[in-house]
Amino acid sequence: MGNILVLAEHRQGVLRDVSFEMMAVAPKLADQMGAEVVALLIGSEMDGLAQKMAAYGVKVLVVDDPLFKDFNADKYQKVLSALIDDLKPAVLMTGHTAQGVDFMPALAVEKKLPLVADAVSLEFAGGVLKATRQLYSGKANAVMAFKPAETYLLTFREGTVEAPDASAGGSVEKLDSPLKEDLSYRKFVGYVEAEVGDVDITQSEILVAVGRGLKEDKNLPLIEELAKAIKADIAGSRAATDAGWIPHDRQVGTSGKAVKPKLYIAMGISGAFQHVAGMKGAKTVVAINKDPEAPIFAVADYAIVDDMFKVVPKLTEKLKELKG
Repeated sequence: MGNILVLAEHRQGVLRDVSFEMMAVAPKLADQMGAEVVALLIGSEMDGLAQKMAAYGVKVLVVDDPLFKDFNADKYQKVLSALIDDLKPAVLMTGHTAQGVDFMPALAVEKKLPLVADAVSLEFAGGVLKATRQLYSGKANAVMAFKPAETYLLTFREGTVEAPDASAGGSVEKLDSPLKEDLSYRKFVGYVEAEVGDVDITQSEILVAVGRGLKEDKNLPLIEELAKAIKADIAGSRAATDAGWIPHDRQVGTSGKAVKPKLYIAMGISGAFQHVAGMKGAKTVVAINKDPEAPIFAVADYAIVDDMFKVVPKLTEKLKELKG
């Protein structure tokens, strides 16, 4: 059986978090399949990024060529198609991101290989590879069994698992690029960056997030006082940003931003999958909601079942006392 080939994703010279998160999933799958994990990088001037991936104790294959200075799905597809023929991996996986979903379906059609997109967990047992996907906003799980094939393709949802710490040195091997000339029919034009507000919540160590339970913007000062007491930044769910209570650049979730603070306090947030996916990287989660069945409690380390308008003033007062 071939190896687990993990295509690492990078943008503007920086490896994306999902590249490291897959290093928590791929080794477990490799143990079950009796295979090894091999990372793959496609780009230009990849030496530094290759060493970062090798720090996870894996062999890193690098296709380093100026033709791949910027991402192009058609170029990636051509390279991956050739590498599947040459390397015959048991599994080729990459992140379920804008990049991954751009070329993996087309690659699956070209090579006539089975693909499961947006997997949240993987298992190999009884000679069958199974991938779990979430349906109905995370309310149900579907276990997808791959049909027998020489190579299985899958995209893995970012933010599903915590990236492991780098612990061992691996090796780096450069490969000749299968693509010998540029493509004229599809060109990279440039990056259009989202406008950054006064606070980048992806870098915040402490976040106080509000949802529909805030009810109206006149209640926001209550939250601001708590945030000030613990030197936190304020974020919100989609309901809060759509209502105009919180700026859109502070929205947490699949249609907003993924955050990884040390402390995440969710108030009046029910915990729909779209929101939870954006804050699962938080080290500690405190949830305040008067609904004891709120889904947010399933991912909370500490749960307070009560009206946030009763809890927050007392919590703020106590925190101020503790700070002296």
